[in-house]
Amino acid sequence: MLALLPIVGTFLWAMPALAGPSLHLDHQMPLYAPPKDGVSFYDPRLGEGSMLDDAGGGVGEPLNVIISGLSSPAVLNEPGIVKYAQAIGFSTECFGIHMGPPMPANLGDGNGWVEQTIELRHHYDVGSSCMETIVGGNHFRVYIQNGTQANSGALFLAVSKEEPLLDHHTIVPNGYNLGRDRLVRAAAGVREHRGVSYNTIAETVTGLLPEGKEGINHGIAIDGNVTLLTVTIL
Repeated sequence: MLALLPIVGTFLWAMPALAGPSLHLDHQMPLYAPPKDGVSFYDPRLGEGSMLDDAGGGVGEPLNVIISGLSSPAVLNEPGIVKYAQAIGFSTECFGIHMGPPMPANLGDGNGWVEQTIELRHHYDVGSSCMETIVGGNHFRVYIQNGTQANSGALFLAVSKEEPLLDHHTIVPNGYNLGRDRLVRAAAGVREHRGVSYNTIAETVTGLLPEGKEGINHGIAIDGNVTLLTVTIL
């Protein structure tokens, strides 16, 4: 780890220069969801959406974790998911800078293809999320299902474990399944951050994603499972 410190310093100094232009889409996700329908989530495919985000080139990454719309309302918005993520070992991107274009998703809620609300990265004890950017690890993108056609308020997460920056942040072998399972292990049960306690119940949902690698970014196979998390603030 000590050998990485010169790399860390160089990377942090260069971060502003590495930031690319942001992707502008017709639809932007609102900060807070309107009153929701009182369901866990809606299957995006029923509204001509997809359980894959759009990574370009006709492929996508799986939305393999859903935070239920029946979770505590304070979790189901951008500030809320950031606080919850901090309780389970994640934090915002290094200096708030996102490298690379966002990957839009269509949750079948009438909003069409919208860019990610936020991306969160594993928080290392040394170097925080800046270290994740350099050495790789778990990260996830967040999308909110809150359009007028399917207003569950659920958060759809695209979770994966990625390679180091020098390997261009490609996904590790089996990285979609590994990333999902690692996040779920970190979240399940009672977790606390800055005086707020969260109880998370996890269940596996099948049938939302196919098995295999067809249409999956980097050609990495997935097992087809999605984990539904119900998060209650105690």
